[in-house]
Amino acid sequence: MITKTSTKLVIAATASVIATTAIAEGELNLYSSRHYDTDERLYSDFTELTGITINRIEGNADELIARMEAEGANSPADVLLTVDTSRLERAKDAGVLQSIDSEVLEARIPVSLQDADNQWFGFSQRARIIFYDKTDVTNPPMDYVALADPAYEGQVCHRSSTNVYSQTLLSAVIENHGAEAAKGWAEGVVNNFARDPQGGDTDQLRGLVSGECDIAISNTYYFARALRKDVDGLSADALANIGWVFPAQNAEGAHMNLSGGGVAANAPNRDNAIAFLEYLASDQAQQYFSAGNDEYPAVPGVGLSESVATLGLFRPDAVDLTKVAKNVPEAQTIFNEVGWE
Repeated sequence: MITKTSTKLVIAATASVIATTAIAEGELNLYSSRHYDTDERLYSDFTELTGITINRIEGNADELIARMEAEGANSPADVLLTVDTSRLERAKDAGVLQSIDSEVLEARIPVSLQDADNQWFGFSQRARIIFYDKTDVTNPPMDYVALADPAYEGQVCHRSSTNVYSQTLLSAVIENHGAEAAKGWAEGVVNNFARDPQGGDTDQLRGLVSGECDIAISNTYYFARALRKDVDGLSADALANIGWVFPAQNAEGAHMNLSGGGVAANAPNRDNAIAFLEYLASDQAQQYFSAGNDEYPAVPGVGLSESVATLGLFRPDAVDLTKVAKNVPEAQTIFNEVGWE
C-alpha cells in the first residue's frame, strides 16, 4: 500500500528527474484537443518547474489522431491530450500511443481511470447529470432510466447523437443495462424531447432558463463554471431556479466523462512526455483542473474548487470505461434506429 508520505517522496524524486531531463532535451510537442484558456496555467507552470518548452498543436481529436497516423514514425508528437474515453481508446486502437512505466502515475491515478496497458491515463473528470427547472418540476427523474418515462413527455433537452458525450452516455447504458434495454431507453428519451437536439451543454442549460425545456442533461463543469463567473444567458437569478440530480445513486452511479492523455507512439522526447503526464497528476495541476476549469480531479483526496464543491458529493459509476468506449459503434446504431438526430 502506498502511503501519502511515500507518494510525496515519489513525486519529489520525479521533479528532480524532470529537471535533469529538461537540461538534456528542452522541449515537448503537445497535440491537444482541450480548448480551455485556463489550461495555459498548466503549461506555463510545467515550463517554470522544469524548463521544458511546450510546443502545441491544437485541433479536433479525430483530426489529431488522423494526423499522427499519417505522420507515422516521423511524427513530432510527444503527448496527445483529449476529452472522453472513447477518443483515448480510438487513439490506442489507431496505434498512435505507447505503453509506459511510471510509479508516479500508478500511485496517483486510480486503476479505473487508466488504460490496462498504460497507454492512457485520466487526469480530470466531469459528471453527466440531470438538471431541471425547480419552478416547473417537483418530481425530477432520479436516474437515467427515468428520462424515458412518459411522465416527462415534451420536457427533455439533450445534445445530438453525433456528440461524444451523448455517445458515451448511451454506451454506458448499454454496458449497465444491455443493448435491448438501451434501445428502449433511447427511444423513450426521443419521445420525451422538448425540441430537436441542438447546441452544446451550455445551450441545454439555457433551454431551462428560456422555458423551452424543463429537464436537461449536461456535464457538471458547464454549470459550475456559471456559478464561478458570468456566462451569457445563465445569470445568478436564473441559476437559482435550476436544480440538479446526480443520477442512479441507488444503482450504477453518475456517468463520468474523462479527460486524459498518453505518450505518442513515436515520441521524440519520451522522457519529457512522461514527466508532463506525471506533472498533470500532481496536486498542483489537479487542483488547477478544478479551480481553473471546474472539473473533478482524477487523483483522490485533492480539494475541490468552491464552484465544484457546491454541487455536492455523489457516487460515480464504476463501469469499465474501456468497455464503454468499445460500445460507441453500437450506440450510434441505436441512435440511428430510434431517430435520435
